[in-house]
Amino acid sequence: MKQFLPILSWLPNYKRSDLSGDLFAGLTVGIMLIPQGMAYALIAGLPPVYGLYASVVPQLVYAIFGTSRQLSVAPVAMDSLLVATGVSVMATEGSEAYITYAIMLAFFMGVAQFTLGIIRMGFITNLLAKPVISGFTSAAALIIGLNQLKYFLGIDLEKSNQVYLIVANAIGQINETHLLTLLLGIAGIALIKGAKKINNKIPGALIAVIVGILVVAAFGLDTKGVSIVKEVPSGLPSLIIPDLSIETIQKLLPLSLTIAVVAFMEAFSVAKAIEAKRRDYKVIPNQELIALGAANIVGSLFQSYPVTGGFSRSAVNHQAGANTPLSSIISAILVALTLLFLTPLFYNLPHAILAAIIMVAVAGLIDLSYVRTLWKTNKIEFGLLMATFIVTLQFSMVPGIVTGIVLSILILLFRAANPHMAILGRVKGIEEYRNVTRFKDLETWPELLVLRVDAPFAFVNIQTIKDKVMNEVQKRNGTLKYVVLDAGSVAYVDATGVIGLRELIEGLEEKGIQILFAEMIGPVRDVFNRNELILQDQGKVFFLTTNDAVSYCLSGEYKGEKRHLIEQSNA
Repeated sequence: MKQFLPILSWLPNYKRSDLSGDLFAGLTVGIMLIPQGMAYALIAGLPPVYGLYASVVPQLVYAIFGTSRQLSVAPVAMDSLLVATGVSVMATEGSEAYITYAIMLAFFMGVAQFTLGIIRMGFITNLLAKPVISGFTSAAALIIGLNQLKYFLGIDLEKSNQVYLIVANAIGQINETHLLTLLLGIAGIALIKGAKKINNKIPGALIAVIVGILVVAAFGLDTKGVSIVKEVPSGLPSLIIPDLSIETIQKLLPLSLTIAVVAFMEAFSVAKAIEAKRRDYKVIPNQELIALGAANIVGSLFQSYPVTGGFSRSAVNHQAGANTPLSSIISAILVALTLLFLTPLFYNLPHAILAAIIMVAVAGLIDLSYVRTLWKTNKIEFGLLMATFIVTLQFSMVPGIVTGIVLSILILLFRAANPHMAILGRVKGIEEYRNVTRFKDLETWPELLVLRVDAPFAFVNIQTIKDKVMNEVQKRNGTLKYVVLDAGSVAYVDATGVIGLRELIEGLEEKGIQILFAEMIGPVRDVFNRNELILQDQGKVFFLTTNDAVSYCLSGEYKGEKRHLIEQSNA
């Protein structure tokens, strides 16, 4: 039960000493979440109140099922833009149908995540390489930030996922900039950044919201063209019944699967980063999928759109002293109280302040230092990052993430199909073997070829391995009698690998060359035996060390036989 309901592992053992940290962190994140949730709802094309709805129930549900003690589950910028990207092609932004689709998207996304968790698919976190995530996130941050120019400049810009269109339209309407709106936006950014410089725990976003509301109310800026939120409905979100019609499922299923994976990747990476700092609990990927899925499913029943773990909120939660998920419960209660009693206070909130909050938040998603590191250390992965970045900017977020995944898999397959193989020589005076292209003065022999394969024998690379061995044999002009294969790095052999190895062994035998295997692990030897790849006496084919095999070839007598037999009996 504790595995499925992690709340049972911390709540019964709750310490009074943890309460002060949880209380302060919960209030801090709750205060931060009120303006942030409203801002992110705007990104998703929803009325601001839906950002508050999405900040109540999902946090409570995650506190029950989640394994991270500090992860804050609520709306985030990236998923909000994915919602806008997908739902905007199905319905007009702001319409009743649009809101319904956004809420239903959370339901189907939750079902996808919950199902993936039940069938133990948490390993999907390995599908996205760090360069893909970085390129996608950086591009998404630019798209999100630039889409706020509409509110920041006070001009009528159409929302787009293509950066060049946003920039071109903004430049074309720059003369129509509303000066008061621009000044409010700049002041909002200055307040948020200034508060961060003084102390990270200061709720800069909330200060900007309060100042913005007071300035608009005091000077009547709404009558002078400054766009404001106006009426925010009060009261807790009501229970709704999901629309499970075939038409809705067909429309939302592909998008929900995409957001489910992206959201899980985002939340899991944040949770693992905080876990590494705390080290007093373990984040379990499959349970995280279940927890996020449950948060989205139950949340959607109470008018929440897709949510996941947010980096900035979770970092603040950790830094503010959160010890258990009780901090998230406190945050949810604070947002609920706001919905019940405080929504009239947000009537004069300028959209420019919400835009400033978003711009500051997404600016932190762009990691230039990682881009520079890749450029210096790995040009292929740098290219992968840039390809994901450019495709996301040019064609929107879903094609960008798909391109990144496909390219990373292709790079992986290319590397697997071209495994590293080294011709080895013996270091003079000792029984160690090294790559002849990297080290000088190694001992080699005309009748003996020693090769190391740093990969499994599999369908994707067996032909390359065969070709490499036979090419080296050809270079020896008939002087070769033995090939010693250092197979210490071979983890497994698949069915195609077995066929390829049989062809290699037979091809060498036709040339009068015997192949020997050194340092092969037990499970791989078992595959050889089951498939009868080696019919000779195994004492003359499998060797405990590379040097034992070489000694046998040079002297005709295997001097490590006793060690070999001991190793076999323990396998």
